[in-house]
Amino acid sequence: MNILIVEDDLEIAQLLQQTLEPEGFNCHHAADGLAAINAFREHQPDLMILDLMLPGLDGLEVCARIRQQPGEKDPYILMLTAKGEEIDRVIGLSTGADDYLVKPFSPRELVARVRALLRRSLRQGGQENMHRSAHFTLNLDRHTASRYLGDDPQPLDLTALEFNLLSTLMSYPGRVWSRSQLIDRLWGSDFFGDERVVDTHVARLRKKVESDPTQPQFVKTVVGVGYKFVDEPATD
Repeated sequence: MNILIVEDDLEIAQLLQQTLEPEGFNCHHAADGLAAINAFREHQPDLMILDLMLPGLDGLEVCARIRQQPGEKDPYILMLTAKGEEIDRVIGLSTGADDYLVKPFSPRELVARVRALLRRSLRQGGQENMHRSAHFTLNLDRHTASRYLGDDPQPLDLTALEFNLLSTLMSYPGRVWSRSQLIDRLWGSDFFGDERVVDTHVARLRKKVESDPTQPQFVKTVVGVGYKFVDEPATD
């Protein structure tokens, strides 16, 4: 697995690399935002560790640009933030970050977060290659999603986490998933954080799949329990 470390503090970058490489990861380093964009194009990493505060382009801008880049890989993005920075701002903005880690952090927590993110793709392996309903088609092999408006499919620009969240909900239409179940499915058992992160990502997903996110038709809330996907079956 290839990891791109984007960190302007050389000591922290070396710590990250020295922690991850003995675990079997192949690491590359970029020291600023523009270098990160170029390194992404060159190395097509499976995961990026991205510092929020960078010279030139900051981490949020880099994250947004990466999600807009065409490429074979849609990497998971782990955002690094300093203690005291606004975590909700990082997670809440529609930039495409999948998780965050607050500095200072322990090497054990870093490895756990990285492995939890990379396990997401493995968790999809036992499912069928397509999820379909009357209004949506997800191709799990190509990692593409479309919504049907009438007979015309409209591509959905989903982040890796949004795609996996929608895939999970569509895998069992009508099933209610609790926040803890979604965390285990998407982040793995090594998740560190608050369950409200799920609400943030559901809200982001609704903005992309619902005509009116304030009155969701497909991704519904079950008060006091969690979330479920509702749609008619696909017709051939």
